[in-house]
Amino acid sequence: MTSPHPRPDVTVVVIVYNDAARIETAVRSVLDQSLRSREVIVVDDHSTDNTPEVMERLAAQHPDDVRFIRLAANSGHCGAPRNEGVRNARGRYIMFLDSDDTLDRHACRNMVAMAEESEADMVIGRCVRHDVATGKEHSWMPWLVQRKVVHESLRDEPELLYDVLSTNKLYRHDFLTRENLVFLEDRYYEDNVFSAHAYLTAKKIAVIPQRVYTWNVERGAASLSITNRARDVRNLTDRIAVTRQIDALLARYGTPELRLQKDIRFIENDLRTHLAGIGDAAEADQRKLIEVAGPYVRGIDPEAFKQAKPLPAIAAYMVRVDDLEGVATAHDYIASKDNRPRLTTTLTVRDGRIFWCDRHLDDPLGREVLDVTELGFQDLPLAKLALGSRITSVERAGSSVTVSGVITNPLGRLDGKVKASLAVVARRNRRRQFTAKATIAPVGTELAWTATVGPDEAPRPIGFVDPVYSLALRVKAGGETCDVHLFAPDELTEELSLPVRPRLSRLAADRMEAYRTDRGNLALRLSAEGKRARAGDATLKKVRSQPLGARAWGKAASLRRDVRQAMDKRKTKLAWYDNVFSRMPISKRTIVFESHMGKQFSDSPRAIYEELKRSGVRFRAVWAYADDHPNGFPGDVKLVRRQSYAYLRELGRARYWVDNQGFPHDLRKRAGTTYIQTWHGSAFKRMGFDEANIKRQTASQQQKLQDAIDRFDFFLARTEHDVRTLTKGMRVHADLMRVGYPRNDVLVKPHNDDEVAALRKQLNLHDDRKVLLYAPTFRPDEIATGSKGLTLPFSLDDFVERFGDKYVLLVRPHYLVSFALPPMYAHSVRNVANVHDVTPLMQIADAVITDYSSLMFDYALLDRPMVFHVPDYDDYVGSSRGSYFDLAEVAPGPLTRTGDELFAALADLGELEERYAERHRAFTAKFCEYDTGTAAKAVVDRFFAQGARRG
Repeated sequence: MTSPHPRPDVTVVVIVYNDAARIETAVRSVLDQSLRSREVIVVDDHSTDNTPEVMERLAAQHPDDVRFIRLAANSGHCGAPRNEGVRNARGRYIMFLDSDDTLDRHACRNMVAMAEESEADMVIGRCVRHDVATGKEHSWMPWLVQRKVVHESLRDEPELLYDVLSTNKLYRHDFLTRENLVFLEDRYYEDNVFSAHAYLTAKKIAVIPQRVYTWNVERGAASLSITNRARDVRNLTDRIAVTRQIDALLARYGTPELRLQKDIRFIENDLRTHLAGIGDAAEADQRKLIEVAGPYVRGIDPEAFKQAKPLPAIAAYMVRVDDLEGVATAHDYIASKDNRPRLTTTLTVRDGRIFWCDRHLDDPLGREVLDVTELGFQDLPLAKLALGSRITSVERAGSSVTVSGVITNPLGRLDGKVKASLAVVARRNRRRQFTAKATIAPVGTELAWTATVGPDEAPRPIGFVDPVYSLALRVKAGGETCDVHLFAPDELTEELSLPVRPRLSRLAADRMEAYRTDRGNLALRLSAEGKRARAGDATLKKVRSQPLGARAWGKAASLRRDVRQAMDKRKTKLAWYDNVFSRMPISKRTIVFESHMGKQFSDSPRAIYEELKRSGVRFRAVWAYADDHPNGFPGDVKLVRRQSYAYLRELGRARYWVDNQGFPHDLRKRAGTTYIQTWHGSAFKRMGFDEANIKRQTASQQQKLQDAIDRFDFFLARTEHDVRTLTKGMRVHADLMRVGYPRNDVLVKPHNDDEVAALRKQLNLHDDRKVLLYAPTFRPDEIATGSKGLTLPFSLDDFVERFGDKYVLLVRPHYLVSFALPPMYAHSVRNVANVHDVTPLMQIADAVITDYSSLMFDYALLDRPMVFHVPDYDDYVGSSRGSYFDLAEVAPGPLTRTGDELFAALADLGELEERYAERHRAFTAKFCEYDTGTAAKAVVDRFFAQGARRG
């Protein structure tokens, strides 16, 4: 006879405690599975709310699919209810689900299909963290689930140890029984031991890339989850105990080689999670945490510290040596959803290397772990250093408030003339800014600042509609500007409030009070202190206390929130661009300039802009910039941040677009706008639709690229070679202007002597040594996430030893690539990554070292020695990017493959110049034929001069 209740394919065990509001959603995500052969067992850890009533109703509604088990007493952990669920499960496979999370509709079907196909003991799917408040999502450990794969054992993919969740996996029921896989019932982090045990004993481990599990994160919940209470001493104690049990499992199953991988994970994830924000805790609490973690950390293999990511490794090392300050400063700089990074340590230079601090450098392990030279603190722009300032005092005198604080001065980057101001910026409209001048002066290794906000400096918000403002110390030093986030202990945060004069009168508010954001830095919100403001606030509260007023206020708040979120979406921005900005009257004198996607004030757009200024033509210039502050951009133009509404507005109404790479591809160019595309280099590498990665794209993706290119009205060409290769490969249909590149005019007819002299001074080029410029193109691995940037394909030690008294080497990475130069080479090497325009660098250089960069064509105009260092030539040209010609046949200089070959070529530049003179002339004739020094003037005369044709 057929059983009335056949064995289901999957049992989903759902655990719950006091979660009546969400348990039904979790259960229904199982009931709604596309795989109908499933059951759900809900195990209640003795809830005290209405959870039992909700579950009894669901079980009654679905008697064949839902079973409800209530434990006799609360266990306080997740292990006991999960084990109870497994004991009662009937399914051939088992999954686990928490009451506040959900399964994807096809989770069971996809997981079972993979299990059947692969015969694996367990299957792993994609888990997605969903921020309930913002709706933002990101995958959990995405690199582990990128593709469908079957691992014979954990040894095939040791990094699986990073994914310790039990909930995004499917297990064979008989596998759990065979290996006696159960959860710990007396500790937190029971998932860790269970997952490690499963990984180590599974005969096969399958992975699918599909989404199977949604992990809902509610940071404002009244009772935070275990993972959101990570800094509790009890939690850390349990984490250490659980980790020791995992160590025992690793030893038991004879896999000591995996211990290193586990130790690295402990440093990078477990320990980091528990000590995050430790600097904000009371010193006694900090000490307790370090005392709990210290004994275990001191037993970790030193190799794990060396291989772990730098900042978590520094934090762990500081625990190892019982350095409380070091632990705090390392965690201050580790970015997370709960921590806005700020640099609070005193970096130090020893033997030409950068170290996190001046302590522990006599310990070989400490010296290696604390070496942060490769992080590039010495070269990063100020805005990217993530400086942070600590408020030290708040004083009120009548209607004035004086705020004081200190800011770290890393490596003396803030030496010299420094200006500062307290900046108050509206969150909803950054154009509404108020500043109060601050005094700033060095005090030891820090700078101390003070700002007073009185009636005259008081911010003037509108009131009601702009209640929240950012607060920062705006610092200007060395030609750079950056906003430094402010931090303060609770007592000073409570004291800090600034006077305000709302435009909607003081009934709206009369103070701005400080509060700590979710990421730890300070912000301001409008508040009421005086009699009129309190009266206005009381009236508002009275209105909100009435049912009708409460509903109206709630709807208004919801509408504001929805509008704010919608306005940040690309779809909304495009709608504004298409339906509003592009229908505004065209501003006939407006030209929007952009260079390298807003990263620089440089290249041919700059040359055209400067020619326009020289010509006396009346025009309105708008420059787009990409970073927080437009450092290095001219101050006498309209500056708009790329992708902002102001940027879209200017593009929508501009008469001309001028750029060298491409405005955002999804922006439609209106009929009345003329797009002048200067491009950014001639073609050696295959371009556009000739590139292998473009050829692999779908027809839809290729059409989007074609649509973006078809916006060009005019395209500048410098040689017939580009007409045959570059424009053809990109399928350019625009009118070609065979005038050369405006950026190269100064290489043919120099007229910027003052700029070149200033740059030489800036780079400290004062002696008679010759200058070499190393300017390579980028490699895909150099711009990938987590990349360390440019790694020089030759030894700087050898270069300095051989040529340090003869040459100064300028290293110019591609603008997409970072580069960190150890200070030990400062005498003979300069990092010029932050110089906006490469053209004056070429003018300074007596010779150039490049590879496949289009800079080769520009530098050829100077008729100076060139060396092509191409150790990866066969791979780059043969299988990576491809080329339009054989560089070896036409290069106006030698091709070198090794460091020794490169140095041999550099030994006598004079001989090199003479030997390649004829080739150089032929190269210039072929690839620079239209570069005659008049390109910028030709563009200005063609479009902008009086009587010129306008399009």
